[in-house]
Amino acid sequence: MQTIIDTHAHFHDIVDPVAALQASAASGVSDIILPGVDLRSNQCHLALRAAHAWPRLHPAMGLHPAYVSDASTEDCFVFMRAHMAEAVAVGETGLDFHYKWVRADEGKKKEQRAAFARHLDLAREFDLPVIVHSRGAWRECLDMVTSAGIRRADFHWYSGPEDVLKDVLDAGFVISCSVAVEYSTEVQRAILYAPLGSILVETDAPAKIPVPSGERVPSIPGDVWRALRAVAAIKGVTVDHALATVNACACAVFNLPGFKG
Repeated sequence: MQTIIDTHAHFHDIVDPVAALQASAASGVSDIILPGVDLRSNQCHLALRAAHAWPRLHPAMGLHPAYVSDASTEDCFVFMRAHMAEAVAVGETGLDFHYKWVRADEGKKKEQRAAFARHLDLAREFDLPVIVHSRGAWRECLDMVTSAGIRRADFHWYSGPEDVLKDVLDAGFVISCSVAVEYSTEVQRAILYAPLGSILVETDAPAKIPVPSGERVPSIPGDVWRALRAVAAIKGVTVDHALATVNACACAVFNLPGFKG
């Protein structure tokens, strides 16, 4: 069976993670990157990895910008530092200035920037890639990543402007796309522009995705095949070629141990 890597799934939010793992394994998902968003999610992902051998689970230690003012922020950073040796990346971290109320609140933006800078310091110290959430702050996120001297970064679910994307790629970083690549014109433009070798596929599970009935249902990592097929169609290559290329990109970015393909 061909296998695929889901480079971004939040199992702390999946209602039945064991069933999701079983279904994903049956569909050919071999490896899943598990970005943390807060203290609880980081703890949950480490526990899941200890309890399940397949698919291979690879935690990333992070605090999402939406949670940087949470009461557990400091505890989260203490936990992340203590467990960096068990992580394949730092994140999900970054800036989210998408909402008007955040853009209008200088205090919130300052908090996000400070937390992001702390993540970048950890990534540089432990020589780990960064999973960057850059919605509404694409240029500033890129500037902070490059200024921090980060070598590897994934600009997760990139939907920003082309001029920033060019600079992301020129810096040697990569972008990822979810099943949204099937219908989002912004994501499709980014995938069309980026070289195939600089693209990762993900689900952001349990992000909701459309199904033939017209409903939107929670995704699981097995749905990453939909993102792959859409990427292959946009790039005009076979699914097999796209699969080999995105898997190789994931292995290079996250230095995945023991990947067999």
